[in-house]
Formats: sequence, C-alpha cells, structure tokens
Amino acid sequence: MKAEIITIGDELLIGQVIDTNSAWIAQKLNLIGIKIHRINSISDNREEILSTLNESEQRVDLIIITGGLGPTNDDITKKTLCEYFKTKLVANEIVLDDIRNLLNHRKINVNKLNQGQADVPENCKIIRNFNGTAPGMWFEKGKKVFISLPGVPFEMKGMIEKEILQKLTNHFNTQTIYHKTVLTQGIAESILSEKLTMWENALSEKGLKLAYLPQPGIVRLRLSAEGDNVNFLEEIVKNEIEKLKQIIPEYIFGYDNQKLEEIIGELLKEKNNTLAVAESCTGGNIAHLITSVPGSSEYFKGSIVAYSNEIKINILNVEESNIENYGAVSKKVVEQMAKSVIKLFNVDFSIATSGIAGPSGGTKDKPVGTTWIAVASKNEIISDCFIFGDNRERNITRASVTALNLLRKLIIKQIKNK
Repeated sequence: MKAEIITIGDELLIGQVIDTNSAWIAQKLNLIGIKIHRINSISDNREEILSTLNESEQRVDLIIITGGLGPTNDDITKKTLCEYFKTKLVANEIVLDDIRNLLNHRKINVNKLNQGQADVPENCKIIRNFNGTAPGMWFEKGKKVFISLPGVPFEMKGMIEKEILQKLTNHFNTQTIYHKTVLTQGIAESILSEKLTMWENALSEKGLKLAYLPQPGIVRLRLSAEGDNVNFLEEIVKNEIEKLKQIIPEYIFGYDNQKLEEIIGELLKEKNNTLAVAESCTGGNIAHLITSVPGSSEYFKGSIVAYSNEIKINILNVEESNIENYGAVSKKVVEQMAKSVIKLFNVDFSIATSGIAGPSGGTKDKPVGTTWIAVASKNEIISDCFIFGDNRERNITRASVTALNLLRKLIIKQIKNK
C-alpha cells in the first residue's frame, strides 16, 4: 500500500508556515501499514493542483490532501476537486448544522462565507469536523482513494484519529506495522553500527528492519516489524531489544519518545531528591530542558548561568588561581562549579558545564567544541572532557544531552549503592 501527501498553500512555499502536517500524517499511516511514497507541497493554483493530483493517481493507491479549504476566495481546493472528479458543489445540511453548532458555541454569527463551507462536492463522502468549519472529503475513483482535509493541524488530526484511520484500515485491509525505538547516547553512529553488525545482520532473517536515526548527541535505533498479529510482532521486537541491551547496556537511556529530562525528573521524584545547575557554555539550555517538564518544580531548585569568569569566581566561589592556571574550560573549574552549586542551593545533585561553543575562541590545545562537564552528588563527583565539533548550536545541544545523561547514570548508581 503506497500513499502520497499533497499540502496546498503558498504560505508553505515561501517559508511562512512549516509543514508539520505531513510528518504527523506519515507516522499515523505507517502504523496501519500504509507507506508514504512522496510528499508534495504546492501553491493554491488550479493547474498545479490538477496536474499534481493526476500524477499522484498514476503512482499510488491513496492521496491525502491538506489545505485550501478555508472560507475565503484564495482557497480554491473544493472547486478544483469538483473539476477533477467531474462533479459540482451542493449544500450539505449535516455540515451546515455542524458549522452552526460550533460557531454558536463560540458566540460567533454564521455569515455567508461560513455557510459556503457547507457546500461540498456532490460525489464525496463527508468526514465531519468537530473542531472547525471545513469538513473533510473522501473520494473514490476506481480503486484509488483521495482524502481532502483542512490544513489547520488540530482539525486535521481530529478527523484522522477519530474516523479516517479506521476507514482506511477497513477499506484497504492493511497489515500492522509495529515500531519500537531504542534511544542511545554517548556513542557515534558509525561506532554504534560497527558494534551492532552481527546483531543487525540477523534481523532480516526474522523479518525485522533497523533504521539509524541520529540527532545531535543522540542516536535512535528504530526496529520495525510488519504482520497481522501485533502481539506476535511486539514479542519478536522485545526479544531483539533484550539482546541489544546485552551488547550496549551503557548507551541505552530510554525508548520511543522518552526524553532525558523526563527520565531524570522521574528518578529524582522517586527518591525525593533535588537538583541545581551551573552553566557556562550551555547558557541556560540545560535548565530550560529540565523546566520544560511539567512538575519540575518538585525537584529543580534553580540555576546559575556563570558565563563570565567574574560570576564563576564571585558567585560560584571558583578559585581565581584555577582559572589562571588551567583555564575556565578545565576539570578543576567545572568540578568547583558543580560542588559550589550544590552548596548554594542545598540540593542533592548538580550539573556544571564549561566549554568553547564557538565559532571563535578555540586554541590548538582547546579547539572549538571542547567542553568539560561535571555531575555531582553530595558525596561524589564525575567529570569528563568532550570535543563536540565546530557548530555552536549543535555544541550546545550535544553538551546539554551529554550532561543530562551523565547525571542520569550518577543518580542510578547512587540508587543502586543505597
């Protein structure tokens, strides 16, 4: 089963709006065994819409269209679809009632433009929209299915989740695709691949596929299985992950959509522990990640962004002689930062960072990307030096996730030793 996604809107093509719809739709379709063959973003132009529909119809079984269904004159998708499917617009009382109910609830008067959204192609099946005024439309042409949906993400998502996924499963009798993602940190993709060669080679014999999905500081390993019995697929994947855990136990930190900051939050709450952060090169990014988790105020006490040496010395009590003798980016300095912030905030754990984010500031001995990270408890401190690269933004991200993972390991170690 192959599908294509067509997103319509000039705002997409000029970069005013980022197309997040396609990624979300692709994920949902993949889970029911429908594979995306191509994604197209096109303008609100009759000829462009018609030619793209015609080309897609030749290639795939399912075409999903988003956008161009608003009430204003620049939204021409419905009229163009009528032309493509050789039909006409007719008023639909069910859609009109939905529009009236929605707008009345919002205390908005229904005008002619709103009423016009209840006009739909005569030969389509309506997909009701309970979050907006533009209905979805399902067309069938031979064995091909075309679905047109509004471009507003929460409206589109509501229709897909409540109705369309089940309709597609029934219509195409698709197989289940089961994914499980293993999250790793602290190892480069190429080295990871080398370590997993034998394990990876054996996967194809069991009908499994492996994808490496790198991002700054993290490599995700996605295992995929396809079949009719989801429980059987889950069991096969689970067995392979158990083998994986024996090969790279020190690098696995979570699964699927888990985030390091969420995992750390759960570990801290479990033991009623607290955390504070002293950041230099990461500029508050670690604190931002930690506080992005709802409920983080239960365990996160605060942070100091000690970007200048003056703040390191006067607030974090870093010895001036250590900065002079070893430099601000050094083991001595970052360890003092970590110890001091524990005392200042009276917390159980801390993180400290000091590095050269770039693009300038590097030397022969300490090139751009050199970063010292320390994590500490009241009775233990662990520090290490990393060289992340020459891109400032990626260096900050890599330093942040590396620091969080070092803290995760320290917390787990302390829990095990108690």
